[in-house]
Amino acid sequence: MPLLALGLNHQTAPVSVRERIAFAPERLQSALRDLLDCGGAREAAILSTCNRTEVYCGLKDENGRQVVEWLGDYHKLRTVDLQPYLYRYTNQRAVRHILRVASGLDSLVLGEPQILGQIKAAYQVANSVGALGVRLERLFQHTFSVAKQVRTDTRIGASPVSVAFAAVGLARQIFADLPRCVALLIGAGDTIELVARHLHESGVGRLIVANRTLERAHALAASFAGYAIALDEISAHLGEADIVIASTASPDPLLGATLVRQCLKQRRHRPMFMVDLAVPRDIDPAVAELDDVYLYTVDDLKDIIQDNLRSRQAAAQQAEEIIDTQVEHFMAWLRTQGSVASIRALRRQAEATRDEAMDRARRQLAQGKDPTTVLEMLAHTLTNKFLHVPCTGLREAAAEGDAAMLNLIKTLYRLGDGDPRR
Repeated sequence: MPLLALGLNHQTAPVSVRERIAFAPERLQSALRDLLDCGGAREAAILSTCNRTEVYCGLKDENGRQVVEWLGDYHKLRTVDLQPYLYRYTNQRAVRHILRVASGLDSLVLGEPQILGQIKAAYQVANSVGALGVRLERLFQHTFSVAKQVRTDTRIGASPVSVAFAAVGLARQIFADLPRCVALLIGAGDTIELVARHLHESGVGRLIVANRTLERAHALAASFAGYAIALDEISAHLGEADIVIASTASPDPLLGATLVRQCLKQRRHRPMFMVDLAVPRDIDPAVAELDDVYLYTVDDLKDIIQDNLRSRQAAAQQAEEIIDTQVEHFMAWLRTQGSVASIRALRRQAEATRDEAMDRARRQLAQGKDPTTVLEMLAHTLTNKFLHVPCTGLREAAAEGDAAMLNLIKTLYRLGDGDPRR
């Protein structure tokens, strides 16, 4: 059964495409069931973040065409329109891809740690619906282990570089006096938590956290001496915000141009700095057309973060070497899976031969025959039975001059050409 990694990311597709392929968290379980039922997968997991959507699966067919068609159909896109943005890796290349992703080597920000948590969440969802088979279960566990090794053995995560860090760094460039600024954070997930931490450490004047679940907003805001509001309260507080950074899983924009225009009037056109880290986007792209608004998306941060990556390049090379080794380890395990059925059949055959010989020996003992004679006959019978097939194979190979078969049997049974007593 071939392994497949299929998807698109920040390198292959713009945010306008990525947001159409993203899976809302509440739909992941039903999507996985649908993929297994009619999408060509025997086992599967779906990873969907702001920068990538990927499907990992064990295939029913050889080329994964059915999975590609399913992905397009599920999001109501024609396959021909989706194909230019997709990458497709099978078997060894699929294993290498997920190890690189989990280690932060394929991220917008080299070495960022959040992706590993997102992969673990994808694994948990797949596991909760019974979508993982033996191969994917082993692959994910191997992935977690390798990512931990990369973090431990290299300095890939030593520098504080992330999309959140880049966003806050840009805010510091725009606002010289950050302690006098008010920041509105929309969302309360891992990315926004990082943003809040960086803003707090940078001395931002006041933090407001807006989230669909007010309890989660309170918990996050309290950690950084901030103030929590519900999403429907944003319009009442947006005018206070000098900095707005959004990252939610909402399928529709939360901030529209009309609302932002009204808030700009309240602010008497003091500038607003906005960063939309969500896919699908939380801020209507039309907001960028308004005067006094500086709106950035995750794609806009690419150039900004490049200067922060140089310290991670050597570590990335070390990580690649670790991954090279670990890909081979996994593929070696995967190759053994092809022999499992044969090993089981061989063991069943040997056990049947043993049981038959033992039954005969028991009957002879019950008839009063000498135990030593019975044991000798049992040993002789088992030896002949177990050696019959390889001996027959050796004789036939020798008679036919089949050197390859002769060497194969010798290798299989670890036979030398000399005296076996030496």
